[in-house]
Amino acid sequence: MTRKIILFSIVTFCSVNAVSAKAKIPFGKMDKIEIVADLPNTEMYAVKEGSKEYLDLARLHQEYNIAWLPAWITQDPKLVLAKKDSEEYYEPTKEQLDQIISENKLNKEDLVQLGFYTKYGGKLILLAIIGLIVYGIFSKTKPKNVKPTNI
Repeated sequence: MTRKIILFSIVTFCSVNAVSAKAKIPFGKMDKIEIVADLPNTEMYAVKEGSKEYLDLARLHQEYNIAWLPAWITQDPKLVLAKKDSEEYYEPTKEQLDQIISENKLNKEDLVQLGFYTKYGGKLILLAIIGLIVYGIFSKTKPKNVKPTNI
């Protein structure tokens, strides 16, 4: 009897740990920072004076995600200065941004433009999923009245 109780408690403990370790599906507003231009590693773009970390030109926008799919853009993209692999960013003034773009011979319109998947990909995938659900609900097969023929 005690063996059964001990075995039952071990199985229960292990199954509770397995259930609680499931990954959560994210949804909600998220800030996305993507490096769009690698700026030269000069003192002008250093994080701090004398630092070995440098800033690059990045695009910042806010999107509403449902399970890692960008459903819609909630804030238009803008250019910022950011470090690689970091969530920190610095917002330059319009004059500073224009100076950075002209010094590095960049095209601002190309840098600010979002990709097709970010703009429309999530919407298309979510629409296809909803369409399949609706199709599954309303496409019940009706029994056919087939009369057998005797030969």
